[in-house]
Amino acid sequence: MRKLRSFASSLRITLVGLGRAVIFSAALVVASIFAPIAQANDALKHEEHPKLYNWSFAGVFGRYDTAQLRRGFKVYKEVCSTCHSIKMLAFRNLSQSGGTEFSEREIVELAASYKIKDGPNEAGEFFDRPGRPSDRFPAPFANEQAARAAMSGAYPPDMSVLAKARGHSRGFPQFLLDALPFIAYQEGGVDYVASLLTGYVEAPAEVKIPDGQYYNIYMSGRRIGMPPPLSDGVVTYDDGAPQTVNQYAQDVAAFMMWSAEPHLNARKRIGIGVISFLLVFAGLLYFTKRRIWSKVAH
Repeated sequence: MRKLRSFASSLRITLVGLGRAVIFSAALVVASIFAPIAQANDALKHEEHPKLYNWSFAGVFGRYDTAQLRRGFKVYKEVCSTCHSIKMLAFRNLSQSGGTEFSEREIVELAASYKIKDGPNEAGEFFDRPGRPSDRFPAPFANEQAARAAMSGAYPPDMSVLAKARGHSRGFPQFLLDALPFIAYQEGGVDYVASLLTGYVEAPAEVKIPDGQYYNIYMSGRRIGMPPPLSDGVVTYDDGAPQTVNQYAQDVAAFMMWSAEPHLNARKRIGIGVISFLLVFAGLLYFTKRRIWSKVAH
């Protein structure tokens, strides 16, 4: 009996030790999995959340503001196009409904102001010609290597779909509300772009910024290779809109949103029509069922 008790005690001690070892090992595994995530979250805390702007195209019933898109294109053409391409956009796209809605004459004149590389000709050589409405906007650099050489190693991203490619997480519980139909928050990218353009500030004394980089409170790590592109009065507006950095940032961000999703107006119009039809159809089905089966005994 004494030996049995001793054996049971030893077995209990062994099982307890084994259980502790399993728990400790599991804790190490969990820590190894979630530690990088925690570190990434800590890194993200060093950047500010983008500001929430009041966009005309927000929500289910939102639509693009043509005047704002025209101003945004002017900011892109006079400021951003020196470094950033917009290669998925053709000149003639600027005349379509729901966008900048330039006239045919304006499109022809705009396209002709650009030089397009074409060829080869009969002599096998490439040549420059005036642009046509069907041409896409030419890139400011011949290739990526040329861009990096001119920009101290940085490569300016193409702006065609940048407003949809960028974004930010609003966290819990906002991300649950963002999916609701009448909220439908889809402006994370354009909020980020507009905030980034206005986020240049002086770096704190304890922060050392390497040469060729700048301090931006909305950039991951708060360091960005692009110098501040906007300043008050750098672009002249013809419609009396404020010529400030904040206005420029919102206008060019709205233009980038349109470039990334040019058919947003049509998509929302069709969506509202389909939902309205389905609601009416569901009502008709309900009353038809009541009329047919109301007098039938169950």
